[in-house]
Amino acid sequence: MLFKKYYPLLLALLFLAIACGEDEEPMDVIMKDETPYLLDHGQLPAPDLPEDNALTVQGVELGRMLFYEPMLSKDGTQTCATCHRQPDGFSDSLQFSLGVEGLPGKRQAMPIFNMAWHTNEFFWDGRAHLLRDQAILPIQDPLEMNETLDNVIAKLNASDLYKDQFTRAFGEGGITVERMALAMEQFMLSIISKDSKYDRYLAGEVELTESELRGLELFETEYNPFFPEFSGADCAHCHGGIQFLNNEYMNNGLDEAMDQIDIGREEVTGDPADRAKFKVPSLRNIAVTAPYMHDGRFQTLEEVIEHYNSGIKYSPTADPTVTNTIESGLFLTEQDKEDLINFLKTLTDEMYLSNEAYKSPF
Repeated sequence: MLFKKYYPLLLALLFLAIACGEDEEPMDVIMKDETPYLLDHGQLPAPDLPEDNALTVQGVELGRMLFYEPMLSKDGTQTCATCHRQPDGFSDSLQFSLGVEGLPGKRQAMPIFNMAWHTNEFFWDGRAHLLRDQAILPIQDPLEMNETLDNVIAKLNASDLYKDQFTRAFGEGGITVERMALAMEQFMLSIISKDSKYDRYLAGEVELTESELRGLELFETEYNPFFPEFSGADCAHCHGGIQFLNNEYMNNGLDEAMDQIDIGREEVTGDPADRAKFKVPSLRNIAVTAPYMHDGRFQTLEEVIEHYNSGIKYSPTADPTVTNTIESGLFLTEQDKEDLINFLKTLTDEMYLSNEAYKSPF
């Protein structure tokens, strides 16, 4: 009898509960996702990735978001990608990038690719020990983004999008400078150039033209002052191996001692023996990363080659590899220069320049 008395009320409550449940959206619980990011390095040797910052799908995605995020700059007008544009090999076509205040930087923006194989610090002078250290310095530079890290964290904390993504990438603990740097390191480590025509040539998939093959031979052949007919461009001393670099800092004879305004590596080490020495860059994608040298003084590959052919300047810290050629030059003919440039163009990786995984996620 009691059940029958209250049956209509219980039925009404049941319908009410069902109706309320239909109106409510199920809440998504944001959790850490440790799914590994699989680095496709092709024919390149497997890199030694940082043990304390394993690449994950969500970490790389967060780093990509931050790379293209204007909130990292003082006035919200610039991102990392402003000065590191993918079509330009993640470098800048300007000699000196312009910051948020309209002021030019001091050096040419270096391209970003294959950072996972760099073992000698970052920036032209190596002032950043790890890639995560490099990632946050432009934010604070008054000539670049001109923002404080505290302000950046405050702006990111006001975004549910970023709060969720930091949780997916790193779990509980919120948005911190350290996590921001680690995420940006992950994204930059994921940017790989491995599919140039030269790479496909090494894999036996394509053939190089006669001119490109001759340029390769010149590239690898040493300078020979005694037998000019057998002398080469001697490029491989500094730009050897599959990465086309030597992980060193060198003075390549751009200026005499009295004209060395930028002291380069010496500014970091304090060692006069490092004066005017700069990080040797990779020649991969060199045809699309003009202008050239740390100060962007050369606009074309022709100018670069002519510098090494006949324009080397002596100074006490200049590398003997280049100063040995001062008296005679490299003996390069116009045909030699053309062939050498044709080979260098085979180092352009069109897949890297258009890879969707490296583009803005917004």
